[in-house]
Amino acid sequence: MNNQRREILKAGGGLGLFGLLAAAGLITPGEARAEWNKAAFDAKTIDETLKALGATAPANSADVQLTAPDIAENGAVVPVGVVSTLAGVEAIAILVEKNPNPLAASFMLPVGTEPSVQTRVKMGQTSDVYALVKAGGKFFIAKKEIKVTLGGCGG
Repeated sequence: MNNQRREILKAGGGLGLFGLLAAAGLITPGEARAEWNKAAFDAKTIDETLKALGATAPANSADVQLTAPDIAENGAVVPVGVVSTLAGVEAIAILVEKNPNPLAASFMLPVGTEPSVQTRVKMGQTSDVYALVKAGGKFFIAKKEIKVTLGGCGG
């Protein structure tokens, strides 16, 4: 069996499908390139990260629920979830205050998507974790302290 031929056919098929979707207007160039906010991910403090995300003064909101354990036994894999009851949620971000780069995850939500995300983050030490939600052009935030007993960032 010729694996090289198979790989070329798979790649060609994928590119053909991409071209068809782009020509039909079902996918934009930004979506295709998976653009991301490099400045936000490179920021070193929560304030720098919020500024890079465009969230200058997020409001505390009970409509943003951050779910995570109170104590994480292993900081390398801390399960974190964010759910919002706000209407028109456009984006959700998870920030870990004491990590070298606070922005741990960022999700862009298409219109009509349920505003709920689940992921695992790495935490080097006990820290406040923030859920930042953008809805209707405004930013809302919730926070929770997570105690880490075994460091995940080289600890």
